[in-house]
Amino acid sequence: MVQTNQALATFAGGCFWCMVEPFDQQPGIHSVISGYTGGHKKNPTYEEVCSNTTGHLEAVQITFDPNVFSYEKLLQLFWQQIDPTDSGGQFNDRGESYQTAIFYHNEQQQQMAEQAKENLAQSGRFSKPIATEILPAKPFYPAEEKHQDYYKKNSFHYRLYKKGSGRESFIQDNWKVKHTPEELKAKLTPIQYHVTQENGTERPFENLYYNEEQDGIYVDVVSGEPLFSSTDKYDAGCGWPSFTKPISRHEIDEQLDTSHGMRRIEVRSKTADSHLGHVFDDGPAESGGSRYCINSAALRFVPKEQLVQEGYGQYLSLFE
Repeated sequence: MVQTNQALATFAGGCFWCMVEPFDQQPGIHSVISGYTGGHKKNPTYEEVCSNTTGHLEAVQITFDPNVFSYEKLLQLFWQQIDPTDSGGQFNDRGESYQTAIFYHNEQQQQMAEQAKENLAQSGRFSKPIATEILPAKPFYPAEEKHQDYYKKNSFHYRLYKKGSGRESFIQDNWKVKHTPEELKAKLTPIQYHVTQENGTERPFENLYYNEEQDGIYVDVVSGEPLFSSTDKYDAGCGWPSFTKPISRHEIDEQLDTSHGMRRIEVRSKTADSHLGHVFDDGPAESGGSRYCINSAALRFVPKEQLVQEGYGQYLSLFE
């Protein structure tokens, strides 16, 4: 049963393996369940849905607190995971079960979804019509356990699939924040540009946030996307801001870095593709063992007291 401070949102965005991670771990999100909806067959199996004979679409059903993470923000996040112009499936997955749709649970959700779709159509981002349907919610059937939290249970295969299917490159090409070097140089200080765009490193103990102790969040200096929280910050003694984990792993990209004759794991932001720093495995064991060593120049700190006025009010829940 959904509690009074919780609501449901249901989205179909192609393969449901790829639709869990973006919403999971966000503040105010209580659960993200993979399943089937929109069709006529009761309690369908994965094989039946994939046969395109049940009318069902692969979907995720999200239980969330709208006072913390609004439905409007959920819609925005949903669009950024899909090709909304594709009426025949998503990327390499073809057929009815992989079509996209927003299933609304009340009139307000319907109005917000239709407005969001119209805004996207008018934005000029895509030259083709927006094909994603907006439909009334129907019974939702959770998928088999092996399909739940697939990105966690089978992370290596999940990453290969997301890349191989074409979804990852589509998101990179169509939904990332893009600026020209001239725009970034006008927006950023020289050290911010050097770090984020040229994979630079600032000097230890001579940067803005290495010893910052206020409560708040750290956002990408280029895109403004939330990256880290003071609740996960600790003094690693290295001279750079250090965190045990990001706010959401969905906004972080980790890749092998062999520069300077070393083998390290580079950390970049997904939305803006900013170089942030590196992650090491010598962090606090009780917090998972990771140390995200991040350049201050790649971040902007937003104190807890300013989160609401700067549009990050949902992250106040991190400090409760």
